[in-house]
Amino acid sequence: MINVGQAIVLGIVEGLTEFLPVSSTGHLKIAEGLMGIPVEDRAVIGFTAVIQSGAIAAVLVFFFTDILRIAKAWGRGIVKPSERYHHDYKFGWWVIFATLPVVAVGVAADDLIHGPLASLWVVAGSLIGGSVVMWLADRYGKHKRGEDDTSFTDAMLIGSSQILAMLFPGFSRSGATMSTGLLLGLDRVAATRLSFFMGIPALTGAGIYELPGAVGTGAGTLPLVVGTAVSFIVAYASIAWLLRFVQRHTFTSFVVYRVAIGLLLFALLGAGTLDA
Repeated sequence: MINVGQAIVLGIVEGLTEFLPVSSTGHLKIAEGLMGIPVEDRAVIGFTAVIQSGAIAAVLVFFFTDILRIAKAWGRGIVKPSERYHHDYKFGWWVIFATLPVVAVGVAADDLIHGPLASLWVVAGSLIGGSVVMWLADRYGKHKRGEDDTSFTDAMLIGSSQILAMLFPGFSRSGATMSTGLLLGLDRVAATRLSFFMGIPALTGAGIYELPGAVGTGAGTLPLVVGTAVSFIVAYASIAWLLRFVQRHTFTSFVVYRVAIGLLLFALLGAGTLDA
């Protein structure tokens, strides 16, 4: 179904776009379409979900110190009620609770997500629609609150916003979470970091859920391993670059890029160059 060469290309695309607010799902579907890979095939959908584990591993390695600190605080709070005042303890629970709505919608709307909503027409429209939301959030967000100023409500809204990307591939999971953070008044660095943390459970769960389908319906083991490894390397570099970028720049360049890709995709679909 997918050979090693195609796996390398998809791994690069996944690693570059998973955490940038440009829609990894949209770019993967475009890449698959250009390579003649059927985007709605369950094995292909499973393959792309599994190679996301490489990007997740990159986040775990990059933020290992932060994750370990949060995990320790959460564990101490479970055992000792006196430790439950700590922000890291609360944040550990918030990530768990904020993932539940995503899981519920993902299970309930599985056929819809992997069926009609997998169309490249939806991807093109979502790329542009998500760009409008991102521009408004970046333009009108107050950018005054840091990571330590977040609340349970912030976490639930940011985590739940991943549903938009699940239902409308092209909207972008990171774009949705970052935009929500900005609308809630977070600064760009805080919104970006929270996007990373909120994505870990959801993306890990998606990879585990899709693994049997990816292996059992034609996706070879070697392409899966190669695609995942490439995804890890490229994603790690992308995370480091993005965190430096948002310290000094707005999201305008991402907005322009997304609109351009969306319009190009509409043109390719309209001309029959790509099959939706």
